[in-house]
Amino acid sequence: DEYRNSFSHWLKRAEEIGPQKEARALLEQIKREYELYDQERAAVIELYRSGKEIQAQELHREIRRRFLTVRSLCESYSQLHERHMESARAEISRRADFINDMAMATLPAVVMLAAALGYVLVRQVFEPIRQLASSGMETDDGLREQDEVKALTKRVRGLMEDVDQTKLQLEKSQEQLIRSEKLALVGKLAAGVAHSIRNPLTSVKMRLFSLEKELLLTPEQREDLAVVSEEIRQIESMVQNFLEFSRPPKLRLSWVSPSQVVDSTVELLKKRCEAHGIEIVVERGSMLPQTWLDPERVKEVLVNLIVNAIEAMGPKGGKITIRERTELTGDLSELMVLEVEDNGPGIPAAIVDKVLEPFFSTKEEGTGLGLSIAARIVEEHGGWMELKSQEGKGATFTITLPRRWEAWEPS
Repeated sequence: DEYRNSFSHWLKRAEEIGPQKEARALLEQIKREYELYDQERAAVIELYRSGKEIQAQELHREIRRRFLTVRSLCESYSQLHERHMESARAEISRRADFINDMAMATLPAVVMLAAALGYVLVRQVFEPIRQLASSGMETDDGLREQDEVKALTKRVRGLMEDVDQTKLQLEKSQEQLIRSEKLALVGKLAAGVAHSIRNPLTSVKMRLFSLEKELLLTPEQREDLAVVSEEIRQIESMVQNFLEFSRPPKLRLSWVSPSQVVDSTVELLKKRCEAHGIEIVVERGSMLPQTWLDPERVKEVLVNLIVNAIEAMGPKGGKITIRERTELTGDLSELMVLEVEDNGPGIPAAIVDKVLEPFFSTKEEGTGLGLSIAARIVEEHGGWMELKSQEGKGATFTITLPRRWEAWEPS
């Protein structure tokens, strides 16, 4: 049964392959002869089982002849299949020879085409790349870079850094422009309000002065007048802030190091910090280089930031740290950076973006103009001021000023 099943399996596989007409006829004949052989074989086995040995032996001889017929047919099929395989191999060899002949025949044309493409590639692609790389082949020490690919890589990397730096500066310029437009509008409003208040306020102040000199006042009345005078002084201070905000004084430039301005500011506020239990520290590697700036106006910015930090930390005291450093932009322009950091209560995230806006204040008696004026002073110097703060972890104001080698006309 095992051999019969195996023969039937391979016969079925041969039929599924879909042979040619001659092979298919052989398979049909093999199939018919094998079916007869299988039937007669079963009959012989049955005769032997029933004890009819003579009949079984005669039929067995017939089966032997049929078996030889089936084997002969199978050998014929195998030979036919081998002839087909040999024919296929010959056809494949013929086609391979044809392809080789064609390849050898077209090889000169391919070489010429490759040479032409190489020439075009060198002239149209590599030559512009070499020209682009040649501008970046001078190294920092003045030696010429031998590897054009490395030079081009450095050049492209530098261009990408320049693009990123330019994008950052453009975003900052747009923010400053929007802020300047807002400040100009608010400044006009502040000037109108200040002038409207200043004249009647002056009249009230003069009348109070006259009353204090001409009338005999009781101590209680004098105390009331003192309170009124103090409130008027407070209003005058607010009016003065409005006027300063609307018409900032023109910058008076000097050739000075920002570090000198920091030192004079710290010396000015040192006693006040000690009185509040606050330590003020300056961290610098070396003095910042000299540049053209208005030392008094920059000092006003630093005083404003330090006083705000003192008031924010309150009676508990704390620490104020002023850091100095220099930076280089993508075009190698030099920037000078001052950081004023405190370890006070910090500023809630919801109002961090509003702190530098005019008239915004968290103090009951504040006008909300101090930090706005400070930011504008920095912008008038061509720089910018940024705030980073997290509630409960203090605040850091960063002042960035460009180094100017020549005196410039303030706007």
